[in-house]
Amino acid sequence: MANRSTTADRRARIEEMRRAEQARERRNRILTVGISAVVVLGLVGFGGWVINKENTKQEQQEAAAKAPIEGEKSWDAKKLTRNHVKTPVTYEMTPPVGGDHHPIWQNCNGDVYDKPVSDTNAVHSLEHGAVWVTYSKKAAAGDLDKLKAKVKKTPYSLMSPVDNQSGAIMLSAWGKQVTVDGADDPRVDAFFTKYVNGPQTPEPGAACTGGVDAAGLGGAGMGQ
Repeated sequence: MANRSTTADRRARIEEMRRAEQARERRNRILTVGISAVVVLGLVGFGGWVINKENTKQEQQEAAAKAPIEGEKSWDAKKLTRNHVKTPVTYEMTPPVGGDHHPIWQNCNGDVYDKPVSDTNAVHSLEHGAVWVTYSKKAAAGDLDKLKAKVKKTPYSLMSPVDNQSGAIMLSAWGKQVTVDGADDPRVDAFFTKYVNGPQTPEPGAACTGGVDAAGLGGAGMGQ
């Protein structure tokens, strides 16, 4: 009789342990599902935030590309001749924003020049879609450092000194030009956004490498 009671008690304890284990497994499954759901929702939320941020950035860039730039000067693209010449050219504006130019362009793949470059080579770069940042001795060193950093990371741009220009810092594209107050002037970003290989470009996508370097050498792509 005692043996039967002991066996029954043992079975009861085993059954109780089994139920407890099953309960723990259910709780663990519920906890796992809950955590997974939170993680998934978090990832979805983060992904949505990233997408929204990128969309906002894209919208801002598109708006900047459409908005007029205060103080910008424009020249009629149809009147800016595009002949290739190897003789000096007298331009009506300084720095020039278009006109006849040398058959070889100035390298403009984020190139920064510490000495003046040939106008006729630089104009060819503008024809290919480059933005040309120029500065005089009036420009502050801090502004120049910021602009150099921006140019170096921007394909289809170049930077060089032009001592006889009217403004301390000027930005030029084909048929477009603006004088800015400094590197932090919002018109700098707007000009880059709007005109780096922008709609004003006569030859969009043309090379910005293979041209003339800082020493005036190179030019494997002559005549393009």
